[in-house]
Amino acid sequence: MKFVVSSMELLSHLQAISRVISNKNTLPILDNFLFSLNDGVLEITASDLESTLITSINLENADGSGEIAVPARILNDTLKEFAEIPLTFEIDTNSLVVVIQSESGKFTIMGQNGAEFPQLPEIKDDQKQELEIDGEILLSGITKTLFATADDELRPVMNGVFMELSEDDTTFVASDAHKLVRYKRTDIAAGSASSFILPKKPAGLLKNILPKEENMVKLEFDDRNASFTLTNYKMVCRLVEGNYPSYNSVIPTDNPFRMTIDRVEFYNALRRVSVFSNQASNLVKLSLTGNQLTVSAQDIDFSISGTERLNCQYEGDDMEIGFKSTFLIEILANLPSSDVVLEMSDPTRAGIILPATTENESEDILMLLMPMMINA
Repeated sequence: MKFVVSSMELLSHLQAISRVISNKNTLPILDNFLFSLNDGVLEITASDLESTLITSINLENADGSGEIAVPARILNDTLKEFAEIPLTFEIDTNSLVVVIQSESGKFTIMGQNGAEFPQLPEIKDDQKQELEIDGEILLSGITKTLFATADDELRPVMNGVFMELSEDDTTFVASDAHKLVRYKRTDIAAGSASSFILPKKPAGLLKNILPKEENMVKLEFDDRNASFTLTNYKMVCRLVEGNYPSYNSVIPTDNPFRMTIDRVEFYNALRRVSVFSNQASNLVKLSLTGNQLTVSAQDIDFSISGTERLNCQYEGDDMEIGFKSTFLIEILANLPSSDVVLEMSDPTRAGIILPATTENESEDILMLLMPMMINA
């Protein structure tokens, strides 16, 4: 088989799907891209068994059909060194020799039998659920929650984004038991109630390819696998098995103390003050009196401390509460509004952080952070 393709176009597709390839593949064939040519369409597949990414390129100049596995690293490294030029690929599917020709050069790579590449997992028809979702909404749901997922080998259900579909809305949830994010959209509704846990790696792959997507994304899933079909990409991944914890039960409902503050000022003050926190705990203390917030941190071992005062609007009794600064900074970085609201009940119960205003009425975002003990 033979085809001509733009070097830059091919490289951009390969770089998007090469993120799926693991450094520690159990099968040597997974160190390759699977090239499949049919009717002038080149399909390229990369996989780590758990997740598979497929991209397609429409070719104007193609001859023949077939499939071959091509070493991913050498192909990527070669294409990076080319400017924008047409490349001619000549592939002998019998000898598995791949010849790449440019105007002035010729490069030969040894491929492998494409039949050895793992088959794509099937979504079972009798269990299949389907949904069309706006690419921008899906990207927003993943981006807002992915940072809060855990790395917990003992509780794998926490290592992904929980997608809960209902007839009225769709909810994205992520938590590592210290922080929790719940992102709800009322402008996506499924025909029936269902849910699944999308693992962290495929969620990150989607986050990378969704910004270029302008059309609706077709989502199909059963009890084991999920498939996301975009205009030029398709991703199939194995879902996390197990039941996600009841996240609503950990969100406190009665929070009488409420602080409203400029998000960027709060974020920058935390970043400055957290430099002086204990490196092991990263504890920062928030002291609220009247309409003033004092952010402080200290490391007794090195005799250093930092304090900063900020104006805020506060309703409630005077209060001191401690949080892990890295988590609080991360939460503030992922909230979209100019002002944020921190709702609390007492120093031992979780604080809820919300945007003070929402531009999109169909969007509901809530972030929760567990406090830390303040040593008297």
